[in-house]
Amino acid sequence: MTIPNLITIFRLVLVPLVILAILQGAWGLAFAMFVIAGISDGVDGYIARRFDMRSEFGAMIDPLADKALVISIFVTLALVGEIPVWIAILVVFRDAMIVMAFLVAGQLTRPMKVRPLMISKVNTALQIAYVALVLGLLALGLAAPQVETFMLWGVAVLTVITAGAYLVIWLRHMTR
Repeated sequence: MTIPNLITIFRLVLVPLVILAILQGAWGLAFAMFVIAGISDGVDGYIARRFDMRSEFGAMIDPLADKALVISIFVTLALVGEIPVWIAILVVFRDAMIVMAFLVAGQLTRPMKVRPLMISKVNTALQIAYVALVLGLLALGLAAPQVETFMLWGVAVLTVITAGAYLVIWLRHMTR
């Protein structure tokens, strides 16, 4: 077990705590834990690269921890009425579709390598920025509806585009 992997596991442990804080309306705490999770993501990656502590386990668990955090926050914010339900459904559906495509490919003995697209990384960054904005505004008791709406639609558009891109890649892979 490496230090970066322990940091990633810590990030996973934060997920239910952030959800609980959101459900209790403890916006400052939820935002603080989200920021800590974001910083820990950067720190574990830096340590892994800088001190050559990369591992197969880390390569698998790190993106799972990120997705667990982001998806959980989208769903929970939708459940408490702070973001539209449809955006949470869209984000969850896209990720579920990608996972199912990889599972189907593997079951049909046509396994695919997991390689995130650059646009997908931008999409994830925008998703994180959006929930950070929502949590930050709630924590500070502020409102910025135009900014929230702009980011909401940016997340929606990129989520649809990346879902389509992965679908095309999967279809090409499966028909080769």
